[in-house]
Amino acid sequence: MDNIDLVKIFKALSCEQRLNLFKMLYEWYKESNSTDGEYSVCEEGIEKCFTKACCSFRLSRSTISHHFKELQNAGLITYNRNGQCFVCKINLDAVQAIRDFLT
Repeated sequence: MDNIDLVKIFKALSCEQRLNLFKMLYEWYKESNSTDGEYSVCEEGIEKCFTKACCSFRLSRSTISHHFKELQNAGLITYNRNGQCFVCKINLDAVQAIRDFLT
């Protein structure tokens, strides 16, 4: 990853709400024991609910959706909507690039 990509990442994470949302998504990813960063964010089973993210931050669905798009534009996550569910994927390369930059 070059400096331009890192600038996009840090700009996206400079918003406290997005930083906290990304941290929560990353924690959910770690809890899922997924090796490829992919997990579902929805109401079924042990999957996490998009509404839970809204409640956790006391933000509207449209605001959370905006933050998801900003995280996606920065290359930190990808997500696809499947009905009312979102399938998210943490970009582990971006996480590693942050770690590399800080060391």
